[in-house]
Amino acid sequence: MLIFKRFLPFVRPYLTRLMLAGLLVSAVALINLALVRLAGTLWDIVTIQHDAGQMTRSIGLFLGLVILQGLCSMCHSYLTAWVSQHIVADFRKHLFAHLQTLTVSFFARRRTGELLSRVMNDVTVIQSIVTETPIDSVKQLVTFIGGITFLLMMNWRLCLLILILLPLLVFVAKLFGRRLKSLSTSIQDHTATLSTLVEEVISGIRIVKSFVQTQREEIRFAAQVNDTLRLTLHRAGIMAVFIPVISLVTFCAAAAVLWYGGRQVIEGSVTPGELFAFVLFAGILIGPFSSGARIFTQLKEAQGAMQRVFEILDARPEFADQPKAQSLSIVEGHVRAEGIGFGYDPRHPVLSNLSFEAKAGELVALVGPTGAGKTTVINLLHRFYDPTEGRITIDGKDLRHVTVESWYRHVALVPQETILFGGTILDNIRYGNMAADEAKILEASKAAHAHDFITSLPGGYQTLVGEKGVNLSGGQRQRIAIARAILKNPRILLLDEATSSLDTESERLVQEALQRLMDGRTTFVVAHRLSTIQHADRILVLDKGELVEEGTHTQLLDRKGLYHYLYTVRLNEPPI
Repeated sequence: MLIFKRFLPFVRPYLTRLMLAGLLVSAVALINLALVRLAGTLWDIVTIQHDAGQMTRSIGLFLGLVILQGLCSMCHSYLTAWVSQHIVADFRKHLFAHLQTLTVSFFARRRTGELLSRVMNDVTVIQSIVTETPIDSVKQLVTFIGGITFLLMMNWRLCLLILILLPLLVFVAKLFGRRLKSLSTSIQDHTATLSTLVEEVISGIRIVKSFVQTQREEIRFAAQVNDTLRLTLHRAGIMAVFIPVISLVTFCAAAAVLWYGGRQVIEGSVTPGELFAFVLFAGILIGPFSSGARIFTQLKEAQGAMQRVFEILDARPEFADQPKAQSLSIVEGHVRAEGIGFGYDPRHPVLSNLSFEAKAGELVALVGPTGAGKTTVINLLHRFYDPTEGRITIDGKDLRHVTVESWYRHVALVPQETILFGGTILDNIRYGNMAADEAKILEASKAAHAHDFITSLPGGYQTLVGEKGVNLSGGQRQRIAIARAILKNPRILLLDEATSSLDTESERLVQEALQRLMDGRTTFVVAHRLSTIQHADRILVLDKGELVEEGTHTQLLDRKGLYHYLYTVRLNEPPI
């Protein structure tokens, strides 16, 4: 119940409407009971009293109650659906907003398909349990209490035949409930894995086809589907036994009522109409019993889904703004790293006792073999992570004493793997500054040498880039990303192999654009082609997470160290 209580804040704004829906559904249940009792009275009027006038009035009352019941039913159905959809919409927005507060490390440890399944599938499972199920429970409760009241008033001995079976029903529900909960949780887990697999294959469809692995992926998918199918059929098998067992016990009670009541009609102590109404009441009570069993299984399913969803809501960012964190309004661009250490896994450090400095407006290049920690340094500078040792300062202020959002506003990142969002080219460039007008966007795209190829496209700036920019070449995507960074007009630039996807001519154009963009800004560059960073103010050479060399291009070549090896041997580039 603690898990369900956590959902109450999302229900509270709609509690009045939910209570109104509960009153309407209670009215529907009470009218149903009144109709049953009236049906018994009509039976006696027709078969015993033979009163045509009384029969006409009773039928008129019957029709009036049916119309009233229909109106109440329509109102509560729409109101319940309205509340249900609003609650789920609010919860999804809250869940999505919470995801935005989590640090990059959270997403690095989880697969996209799994998170997608929790936000969509699990929330859908929860949807009915927090609105429709309580309303249905109210209806069944009113039906049960009202039905039992009528039965006790009519014949308490017959009523006891039904009530005796309640403990047996509770026992059966508990017996099946534990297994149903376990299976439902497993099915949700398998569904999440299935969604992840589909997302990965679709995202990487070019690689799948290129390496002729379509059959392998089909086998993986089929195996996962079969596992999910097996669990679903197992649950269906239990449900196939569970519901009929409940119904069988209830129908046995109805048969006992019919046998015992029939004897009383024969003896003359009960009228045929009373027996008719009593049997109808007994039949109506089957609804609450069967519904109770169904609601019980739904609760177990929703419990598993809620646990998975609240795991996300319980996740906390690995770092957050400190209580006295300051907002950065003006940044000169003086960056200093003092003895920083970091590891994505504490057992395997990536950086160790790393110190360097970049004065305002300087261009600092990061080079080194694969796995040296270059991208990790970029991640720490951007503050996607905080160092586990040492500190990074901006204009003398520890980044941990600065609000994350204000720091991000002064930093622009152009990563190695360009990320574009579904939409138009215009939308993707404007992402750098949502308040920018079209003139500034055109200026930024021209500076990135992207304007010419954009205008040559059939749709121009309104061309759809496709999912992750699939409709554009790698070089085109990269230039759009650079235009986006130019539009942001940052003080700190982080270029993580930003020109790696470009051909020679495109790289020349982009380098010219970057030279203009870097003017007066502090820039950190991770470069695969060392010829592109020859004019850097400072080159940091990393190896196994440590700073092994530092200097200008000429100074490092003269030392004949790792930089000289990378430049002249591994990359086979002629010295200048």
